[in-house]
Amino acid sequence: MILNHPARRSVNEVMKTLIRTVVAGAALATAISACTSAPGGTAPTKQRLPAVRLVSYNGCDDMLAGLREHAAGNVSQWGFGGAMPMYMTREKSATTADTAPEHSTTNTHEAGVDEPDLVKTDGNRIITVAGGTLRIIDTATRKVTGSLKLTKADEPAYAPADLLVSGDRALVLYRGGDIMYKTFAPVGQTRYLLVDLAGDKPKLLGTIKPQGTYVDARMVGSTVRLVTRSQPDIMFPQPKENASEAEMKQANEATVRKAPLDTWLPKIEITDAAGTVTKKAVDCARVSHPADYTGTSLLTVHTIDLAQGLTEAGTDPISLAADGDTVYGTGQSLYVTSNPRWWWPGPMAAVEDTPQAPATEPDPAEPSPSAKVTLSPESPEPTPTAPPEQTEVHRFDIGKPGPPSYIASGKVPGRLLNQYSLSEYDGNLRVATTLSSEDQKTSASSVYVLKADTLDKVGEVGGLGEGERIYSVRFIGPVGYCVTFKQVDPLYTLDLRDPAAPKVTGELKITGYSAYLHPGNDGRLIGIGQEASDKGRTLGTQISLFDVSDPANPRRLSQLFQKDSGSEAEWDPHAFLYWPKTGLSVIPLNTYSEKHEEIGAVVLKIDDTAVTKLGMIKHPVQRQKDATYQPSIQRAMVIGDSIWTVSTDGVQVNDTTTLAEQAYIPLH
Repeated sequence: MILNHPARRSVNEVMKTLIRTVVAGAALATAISACTSAPGGTAPTKQRLPAVRLVSYNGCDDMLAGLREHAAGNVSQWGFGGAMPMYMTREKSATTADTAPEHSTTNTHEAGVDEPDLVKTDGNRIITVAGGTLRIIDTATRKVTGSLKLTKADEPAYAPADLLVSGDRALVLYRGGDIMYKTFAPVGQTRYLLVDLAGDKPKLLGTIKPQGTYVDARMVGSTVRLVTRSQPDIMFPQPKENASEAEMKQANEATVRKAPLDTWLPKIEITDAAGTVTKKAVDCARVSHPADYTGTSLLTVHTIDLAQGLTEAGTDPISLAADGDTVYGTGQSLYVTSNPRWWWPGPMAAVEDTPQAPATEPDPAEPSPSAKVTLSPESPEPTPTAPPEQTEVHRFDIGKPGPPSYIASGKVPGRLLNQYSLSEYDGNLRVATTLSSEDQKTSASSVYVLKADTLDKVGEVGGLGEGERIYSVRFIGPVGYCVTFKQVDPLYTLDLRDPAAPKVTGELKITGYSAYLHPGNDGRLIGIGQEASDKGRTLGTQISLFDVSDPANPRRLSQLFQKDSGSEAEWDPHAFLYWPKTGLSVIPLNTYSEKHEEIGAVVLKIDDTAVTKLGMIKHPVQRQKDATYQPSIQRAMVIGDSIWTVSTDGVQVNDTTTLAEQAYIPLH
């Protein structure tokens, strides 16, 4: 999320934007997670899902024929996946020391698996990118000791960037533009920059420009796996005057059936430190496909070992004829999931506003049930029918050096909320989804247990939060926690010890909801979300401490509530800091109302019995021309005896005990 724009605004404007952002983020999450209206409609349909197995093509000719046929069957009068067809060619996109102080790291889903974030630290250094410039801050002197400009004069300096760091190598991930949500990055603007952090001045070692949009990345050790999604580079014909939708679709199908193989093969451009440019495409022998696929997009997994840098193999890419929107990784596995309805090549407004479940149960015998065309009785024009509400899951083995190996694929009904809806444990993958009824008037959530080596279903438990949708999920070993919400917040505890017979063991109904769940001390669970009225109207940020030591009787022990507020930690777990050693927690918190305005980070003490507010950390008010604004804090870290907080304007250091300000380092 961009919290700072070159055109500075007043505090009121910033806070109003924050509230709009929170609402927009909630709406987006609702769209992705299949939010439903009041209960009372038809119960969600149990779907009979065909098996999915990823297989290689029998040569390039077989690949081209398959992609043409499937893509032609899924193209519409709008082209691929949007209401605006492309009638013109798209523009091509051009050592941690042993003496490091004790410190926190990025809040990640799985231990040992790092995730991209806007700031990284090894205890001795803080590395961050702001305003198009990478900066290294020495934590001992609290000064910027190195910087490197990464954006050119014609590029937006405020474009968001994430980081992965291993030793003296950093990988900067630009998703392009000022788009908040990662999967909406403009095509062709994704780029990765490899930077050497050693010495007096950081050096650019290379730039990688993959075709497509950045989905997500994971790093184990020094090896990074990057997932991108690309669409075929097809220029559709300009519609003839007064052409019907059927004629437009027919013309688009003909164009797809003539498209060459190069149209689909993902491209990559690599520039080394000397400026030498190498252009490559994924070899068709390294492209696989499921038994059923749309042909409208390809997923590509790139591999970069930061310790080795850019080698002759480049990023060693492999591709799948599949869609992808969510990435989850462990030390041995990389999972990429997708909901076909999200990438449905029909009018986007129809998908976003009123996603419809299939009118009939899908037939596994049909060659391409992902998207069909039916005739409306009111009109002879073809009307696209949305694909089933289901989640496709692909698993790759990343336990060895080099490119990953495909292991298995599968499907489950419903939609994921985010990567925390997935968890691999003891040879099984747990998946939590929400499935809506055909008339969208009710819904229910389920947890499925799949065998990790085949992704075949082992067991399931359903009926969670009928008429509601999932707001947060957390799996901790053999136990699961799931929050659903519409008017009240049932927190469900799940016993997953027997994969074949998972079961609900307890339920707690309270107002509001938790949007993120984090493990606390033994038998404790921390929730960050929104308090709500008994009618379901959100009232402001709440942090809850739950006692889950008795799975049959979960209880809320304590709650901190801030009226008219929002926290980035509610939708981005990277913004949540919890330091188990002392129970210290720091959470961005922006409050805005007609009578009260406070922008900063709340500092908490979370022990076994209560959530206690210790104070607020605020960054200095910034002034530009006639406007003033309070920077929003995005991240917090514990380094030694200090709390370090980061905004787009600067980095501040406060004492962990007294919260007294110790230093401020501007990022301008």
